[in-house]
Amino acid sequence: MLIDQVDIEVRAGKGGDGAVSFRHEKYVEKGGPDGGDGGDGGDVILKCAQNVDSLRFFSHQKEFSAQGGGNGAKNKRHGKNGENLILTVPPGTQVIDLETNKQIADLKKCDDTFVVAKGGKGGLGNVHFASATHQTPREFKAGERGEEKKLRLEMKLIADVGLIGLPNAGKSTLISAISSARPKVADYPFTTLEPNLGVVSYDDKSFIVCDIPGLIEGASEGKGLGHKFLKHVERTNVLVHLIDATSADTKSDYQKIRKELENFSNKLTQKKELVVLTKADLVSKLPKDFKYDLAISAVSGKNIKQLICKILENI
Repeated sequence: MLIDQVDIEVRAGKGGDGAVSFRHEKYVEKGGPDGGDGGDGGDVILKCAQNVDSLRFFSHQKEFSAQGGGNGAKNKRHGKNGENLILTVPPGTQVIDLETNKQIADLKKCDDTFVVAKGGKGGLGNVHFASATHQTPREFKAGERGEEKKLRLEMKLIADVGLIGLPNAGKSTLISAISSARPKVADYPFTTLEPNLGVVSYDDKSFIVCDIPGLIEGASEGKGLGHKFLKHVERTNVLVHLIDATSADTKSDYQKIRKELENFSNKLTQKKELVVLTKADLVSKLPKDFKYDLAISAVSGKNIKQLICKILENI
């Protein structure tokens, strides 16, 4: 099961306290203050990693804390800085601060990093509080608390092309025909239960295509399976809208999906779109009252190369 949204709590490390100490050495009368500073607390950092493909790890653990800084010591010794806590996330992870409900980061590429919680500064030792009139200070500064955040991590797959359509429109069959992806394919609705990614290579060019579960009327309001995954085509450059050529009403099928896209996000309706009739090998006549860009058959291979070329022209 694809885990693409989780809520977590993170706590950066507390800074170490400054020390109160005085020199006590033989032959050194009335040694002055020598309390060292505390170390800084560790940060909590999110890092994008190519070998991570979901947020599954965070479904088992919800709270994360970085290491605190060490306390200062005598002889002006500085406390050790706390180690940063690095949490790896997949490419396409957006970070939302749940207190403000605002997006604070969008990690798209491998090795992208973002500090989500800053560690507290270490406190000052008493050596900093000495003066000509105050030679034996006992003041010190405690380390600051690290930041604490409640966050929502939301993964949106990064693909160039999004395949959309009603259940059983032929999306999984097409992605199997044009890429190395091997989703489950069968002649009944909702075969695809989570998004599939495939890399298509043609004439020294390539692109990534995303096949999401079929949409039904009311998907934008939570019906069916596809609504949960519509966000995964928000980053795409072009949508390939697949319509079953054997349908009794291809025009209605098209309008149903367009309506769901509009209800979910206006951004989706503004994307480039290729309207493609599938299963063209199963009909003797193609609809004349419906405007489409291409009619294909992923099974026989009809117009598959032409479709790939059209996609490359639009991304």
